[in-house]
Amino acid sequence: QVQLVESGGGLVQAGGSLRLSCAASGLTFSNYAVGWFRQAPGKEREFVGRVERSGSSTYYADSVKGRFTISRDNAKNTGYLQMNSLKPGDTAVYYCAVSRVLSTAVRGYDYWGQGTQVTVSS
Repeated sequence: QVQLVESGGGLVQAGGSLRLSCAASGLTFSNYAVGWFRQAPGKEREFVGRVERSGSSTYYADSVKGRFTISRDNAKNTGYLQMNSLKPGDTAVYYCAVSRVLSTAVRGYDYWGQGTQVTVSS
């Protein structure tokens, strides 16, 4: 069955960096775009960014543009979210997901990971 497993979350001070990984199995990873979303307590899940199948094109939410970088390694079936200049407002559970289409919507994604907590202290 399809599995997406996120790792790399944790507690970091404002201004710091974290790198999240999303390891995929049970699917042909290179056939899917990879998206990253986040959900803070009491808020809806929101789009962070995505990378298309080959890794050559990315798209980001305005709130993270210039600070976050999404990449992927199809040989390792893994996607990445590099987060720099973190702010307390970035605190959330971060999810990776895969889609056969390019989408910014939660409903546009076919499979989801379990999420990893990122906490940014001030």
